[in-house]
Amino acid sequence: MAASKLRASQHVHGRFDGLEFLMNMKGKTVMFVGDSMGRNQWESLICLISAAAPQTQMQISSGDPLSIFKFLDYDVSLAFYRAPYLVDIDVVQGTRILRLEDISSNGNAWKDADVLMFNTGHWWSHKGSLKEWDLIESGGTYYQDLDRLVALEKGLRTWADWVDNNVDRTRTRVFFQSISPTHYDPSEWRTGTTVTPTKNCYGETTPVSGMTYPTGEYPEQMRVVDNVIGDMHFPVYILDITMLSELRKDGHPSIYSGDLSPDQRANPDQSADCSHWCLPGLPDTWNQLFYTVLFY
Repeated sequence: MAASKLRASQHVHGRFDGLEFLMNMKGKTVMFVGDSMGRNQWESLICLISAAAPQTQMQISSGDPLSIFKFLDYDVSLAFYRAPYLVDIDVVQGTRILRLEDISSNGNAWKDADVLMFNTGHWWSHKGSLKEWDLIESGGTYYQDLDRLVALEKGLRTWADWVDNNVDRTRTRVFFQSISPTHYDPSEWRTGTTVTPTKNCYGETTPVSGMTYPTGEYPEQMRVVDNVIGDMHFPVYILDITMLSELRKDGHPSIYSGDLSPDQRANPDQSADCSHWCLPGLPDTWNQLFYTVLFY
């Protein structure tokens, strides 16, 4: 009776329970696929579960594109597969080609997962040396560049077709993490004529007040995501973390990530990291939501 009451209480609150996660996922693999925002959530989930099961034997294998963290006593694997565009990038004679209609190489690594959490977004807007491709190939034609929203939609439809045709809905659940916002532009959360001492999230110590966010950086990308997933046959759950994350201008590593030189720390206007998130921190909330949807 006591056990059933406890479970009923957990059902109502959906509070994250690392041991329950391990018990429910025994013998299974949860794989995060995408860019460093997915990695942020993967690392958070590892920390949350490890804190609840500190005596459990663990093993990690780090690689590129695949890293796997295993809880050996439960035979649970948490994997991260780096694929910032989801679709394939081929290197031909030193030229990196982003293939909007090809996902076969990446997809082979995902087929056996029991839970898949995908994300993409940030890399589709990168320019210059920050982008990971030299040419875009679509429909047999090679482009120096394309409208990035058009390219995103083509890539996502390739991903959606792969999920519809390759994932077994009787054994695998598929999630899509919505766009994680950045806080590089204080005009998005500050109003009036107040002179701001910094140009980004540096020095921000409180969330945005209220329940609305003035502009936001990724609404057009999310409209593409919503449209593509809405056309799919496979039931994909969008884990919508965009708005709650937009309010957390205070949650980024800024200049405190540990990877910066003293000179970089002294220049937060240029060096602050306002896209990734501190741990413990906001990605723990994403995983609280993920846990609740996964088990309740």
